[in-house]
Amino acid sequence: MARLPRLTLPGYPHHVIQRGNNKQAIFSTAADYRVLLDLIEENAKKFSVALHAYVLMSNHFHLLATPQTNDGLPKMMQAVGRSYVRFFNNTHKRTGTLWEGRYKSTLIQTDRYLLACMAYIDLNPVRAGLVTQPQDYPWSSHLHYLGVRADRLITPHALVWELGNTPFAREAAYAELVQSGISPVQQTAITQATLSGWALGDADFVADLQKRTERRVVKTGAGRPFFVNKSIAK
Repeated sequence: MARLPRLTLPGYPHHVIQRGNNKQAIFSTAADYRVLLDLIEENAKKFSVALHAYVLMSNHFHLLATPQTNDGLPKMMQAVGRSYVRFFNNTHKRTGTLWEGRYKSTLIQTDRYLLACMAYIDLNPVRAGLVTQPQDYPWSSHLHYLGVRADRLITPHALVWELGNTPFAREAAYAELVQSGISPVQQTAITQATLSGWALGDADFVADLQKRTERRVVKTGAGRPFFVNKSIAK
């Protein structure tokens, strides 16, 4: 069966996962993490992609981003992936592939899933047992939203601004949101949608989205979409 084209539309947030080949490490030193972040920053600007959240894990990374053009996100990911492999191979005297094929992504319903996806990303190091609190992990955007550091990569989504009328109020509300966590249903919905490439949202969102693209946005015969609870959804 022919592979479907990637579902990418401008103006919608996309959750992206890029994994190392055979689950191998894609970072060996702290400098490697910094180089990848620099490449993401450079190419997000070049291809008009707003980056809302990220986390770099030892063998994969997650991004939450909104492209402004149809091909902005694929071009950004292609440029980042190729440049980082060249750097990594040259620096660590290796050859061959680094990535596990193409990156995985899903287009998500903003009002229902964006904040849930941000929490999902921030909590990755906690789920992996690397830290007990997301603020203890250095390679994510979480500290930016807590007001601990200013991250040049980040463009906060409008929903984040709605969390409070002042920076302190927004930071406190976001910290509470992440500490509340996400349910297993939420986690499964985000993971499955991203790995499968189908849109993540309710029936009305999916129906409207299908009018905007010839590419199928959900699997034929798929069950009822997952929903997030009110503590995460806006």
